[in-house]
Amino acid sequence: MRLFALAIAAACLSAPSLNPASAQGRPDTTHMSCAQARGLVATRGAVVLGTGPSLYDRYVEHRGFCTPSEELRPAFVRSGDSPQCFVGYRCEEVINRDNR
Repeated sequence: MRLFALAIAAACLSAPSLNPASAQGRPDTTHMSCAQARGLVATRGAVVLGTGPSLYDRYVEHRGFCTPSEELRPAFVRSGDSPQCFVGYRCEEVINRDNR
């Protein structure tokens, strides 16, 4: 019984914490330079970036990170050193222009 209790305790200690405060937050562009934000998108290819309190979106390097029904839109965010920093693109659903 003691061995079973020790095994349970070890498993609990090695499991990731369920505390939301311990979760890693998303990168926040307001706390980095424009070059750092752009570089993060360029190196990861696709990343969710925070752009202010409770604001975030997914930014991509190229069309390959979008679905076939999406198109690229240039994306500008606020960074620590620029109010209009080009970081890459956002994937947006194509509106069917034939169905009006």
